[in-house]
Formats: sequence, structure tokens, C-alpha cells
Amino acid sequence: MFDFQHIIDKYYPAGTPLRDIYTRHCRSVADKALAVAKARNLQLDPAQIEAAAMLHDIGIFLTDAPGIHCHGTEPYLTHGRIGADLLRREGAPEKLARVAERHTGAGLTTDDLSRMNGLLPADRSYMPESPLERLVCYADKFYSKSGDMQEKPFDRVLRSLEKFGPDTVSRFMQLHSEFGNTSAPTDATDA
Repeated sequence: MFDFQHIIDKYYPAGTPLRDIYTRHCRSVADKALAVAKARNLQLDPAQIEAAAMLHDIGIFLTDAPGIHCHGTEPYLTHGRIGADLLRREGAPEKLARVAERHTGAGLTTDDLSRMNGLLPADRSYMPESPLERLVCYADKFYSKSGDMQEKPFDRVLRSLEKFGPDTVSRFMQLHSEFGNTSAPTDATDA
């Protein structure tokens, strides 16, 4: 399997606040994705799930998000595309690059892209398609990179997505029907 830790070490120096935020967030997403995969008996390689989850946000350091110690110049919303491009340059498997590229929100449709006025190139797909892409996208919604960084209850995840419109919420609910309501500890708040 691809050495994801080498990539993290290269771009997120040890002992920095950003490294701590990045590692904590991605480890939480990986643990949730692995738990869901086990509870749902998904036929996905646990090593691939872990690598994909640990690298899904690799591009954040190049964005302008000082609240989470990112002091780059790119808009935060572009971190998935940036991360995917970085992973491709690093020789990562395409399936890992696509997870990074397609995890934002509950996926971004062509309508979403047109509302962004060229912020992201429209020649790519930003919708999670493979089971691995959908799983990491789903697990990611339960963890923030700011605040207490604890797992969000399901209702808080929904509230955080509502600001992006009903289509985003609907796409997340489709992911939830695929991956939620399992015996994974994080779904205890589902009604």
C-alpha cells in the first residue's frame, strides 16, 4: 500500500499546530470510516480506507484558512483539487487522489461549480463515485478541524450542511442511507 505517512511528513512538519490539527482530524475520519466499513461489512481494503482518509485533506496547507493554521493563498474550497493534484505529482494511486478531489461537501455538482464562478475547473468530477470515495466523504462530515474536534452528532452534521442548500443535504442523506444507522458508535444520535 502507498506510504501515506511519508506524504504527511513531507508537507506537515512535526511539532506544528497544523500538523496536530491535520493528524487529529484525518485520524478521526479514518477511524470512523473503518468502523463503518466493518459494521456495514463493506468489501473495501482497510489499508486503502486508512490511506484515503489520512490523505483526503492533504491540500489544506496551501489554502488561506488562518483559523486552522493554513497560511496559503488559495481559497479553502479548492483544497480537494489542490490535494488531488499534489497526490498525483507524488505518485499516489489515482483512487487516493480522487478521494481528495471528491470529498468536499457531499460532493459538488456541475450546478455547484457554476455558482462558484470558475473557482474549480469544470473539466473534473467532484462527486464521490466509488464506494471508497463515498465512504470517506461521509465520515469526513462528522469532524471539523476547528473547535473541540469531537465527533459531531448527526443533527449537527445536517445543520452544518443546510447552509449549502437542500441538494447538499439530500446528497448527504443518500450517503447516510448507504453508511449510517450502523452499530458504529457514532450513530447513537440518529433518530
